[in-house]
Amino acid sequence: MKTPPPPSASHRPVRLAALAVVAGLLVAGCSASGDRSESTTGSAGKAGGSSRIKITMVTHGAKGDAFWDLVRRGAEAAAAKDGVELTYASDPDAAGQAELVRDAVRNKADGIAMTLAKPQAMKAPIAAARAADIPVVGINSGIDSWQSEGLLEYFGQDESVAGQAVGNKLDALKVKHALCVIHERGNVGLEARCAGVKKTFGGRTENLYVEGTDATATTAVITARLRQDPTIDEVVTNGAQFALLAVKSVRASASRAEVATFDLNKNLVKAVRNGSVQFAVDQQPYLQGYLAVDGLWLYRTNGNISGGGVSPVLTGPAFVTKANVAAVAKFAAGGTR
Repeated sequence: MKTPPPPSASHRPVRLAALAVVAGLLVAGCSASGDRSESTTGSAGKAGGSSRIKITMVTHGAKGDAFWDLVRRGAEAAAAKDGVELTYASDPDAAGQAELVRDAVRNKADGIAMTLAKPQAMKAPIAAARAADIPVVGINSGIDSWQSEGLLEYFGQDESVAGQAVGNKLDALKVKHALCVIHERGNVGLEARCAGVKKTFGGRTENLYVEGTDATATTAVITARLRQDPTIDEVVTNGAQFALLAVKSVRASASRAEVATFDLNKNLVKAVRNGSVQFAVDQQPYLQGYLAVDGLWLYRTNGNISGGGVSPVLTGPAFVTKANVAAVAKFAAGGTR
């Protein structure tokens, strides 16, 4: 992989507060159309030197998704520590996400952190960033693509490894028939998780595709499948909110299935504590956001490359069960797990 030489920190003068507000409004007003979360800019205090580094984080998260709120909070914490001017933007539509990356290039960001849920759609904007000598790091999804696309670093979970770990755990729990629910078609990370489960799980595995943006429809589809096949004894979801929907489906269908999930949030912690969800695989989204911003800051200010540019920095998987959930609960209550 061709690694760009570490550029010196930018020498832009610190903006007056009024100008920063105007700039933030312009970014929000110029976003491309589509179902995306609002692009906002948050500035932190200076951490040495006479200028602030501008970092943009662009994800495929949907508005209101608690998982991406954790990623954003981690990014904002690192920005506050490092004195970084951070812009966060997201769009679940691949074309919309690509345009947000192009916006960051046009706005002359000093660094870009982005997800690669659909790597093919990100090729052109990544190339534009590299042509502009803007370092780009990957977070959360795209562990099999970040190096080939020329990204500097990657922070996240190896989804295939996580899926295999779940498959082994299902075997230990004596599960026979697992339903793996995928809430976004074409998302390479979700597909890798379910493929990983199938690789190590000794029982029967099937994938069920649902429309993740419609909670009512998702619940109905899971309920219908459980009613159709009473041999399903485990529902594995790919997000905390979908696990809670699956719990409703199990009850509505009078199924004997248990529920397990990838990813964690405050409400899911409660479900693990009361036993309605068996376990969650925590990939630590707060840590992903934090490390991505901090990694770009370190590269711009000191030439550091996490993982040496050849290995990903893994943030998971870690199992959260009824036995250890109490240790996580206090952090979840604080909005960081």
